[in-house]
Amino acid sequence: MKRWSAVLAVAAVCAGCQDKVQDDKPTRAQIRKTGPATMEVIPADGQLPYCMLYTVSEKGVIRQLTLTKENRSIRCEANKPVANTSFRIPTQEGKVKVYIFFSDDRIPAGPVAQQLYDLRAQERISAMDLRLPGRVQVETLDFVPELPSMDAQGEAPKAPSNAPDMGVTVNKDNAPGAPQPAASGQDK
Repeated sequence: MKRWSAVLAVAAVCAGCQDKVQDDKPTRAQIRKTGPATMEVIPADGQLPYCMLYTVSEKGVIRQLTLTKENRSIRCEANKPVANTSFRIPTQEGKVKVYIFFSDDRIPAGPVAQQLYDLRAQERISAMDLRLPGRVQVETLDFVPELPSMDAQGEAPKAPSNAPDMGVTVNKDNAPGAPQPAASGQDK
C-alpha cells in the first residue's frame, strides 16, 4: 500500500512539473494592439534575423502580411514592430491566428503559403510540419479584431487617408489573389 502511495505522489509531482514547463515556454514575439482592428508584431530578443507574417482567419482566409517585391521573408529586428507598421485585420473574418516564421536566411513566401493552406485544418503548426530550408522557428499568436467604437453622432471613426492598404490573400493554387485591405503601413 505504501508503494502505491509513493508512486501516486511521484506521478502527481511530475505532472505538476510538466504543466509548469508548458506555461514557462518563452514567446518569440508578441502582439501589441494599436487599435480595435490593428496590431503590431514585436519580435523578442534572440530570434532568427528574418521573418514572415501570415494570418489564418476563422473563416479560412489566409493572408500574407509581409509582402515584398521579391516575395521573401524580411529582416526583423528585436523589440521593433515588424516592417515598422501596424497591420489591419478585417473584422468580418473574425479571430485570426497570426503565424510568425523566423528563419536564418530569406526564404521564399510561396512554399510557406502553400504549406499553410495544406495544414489549415491543424490546430497548431510547428516548424517540424514545414518543409523549408535552413533553420525555421514558428510562433503562433491569436488576435481578435473588434469593430471601432462609435462617436457621439453614431458614426465609426474614419481611417487616416495617408495610410495605404497592403496585403494579399493566398488561394489554393498558391497564386496571390486580388490585393485585400489587410494591412496599413509601408512596404519593406
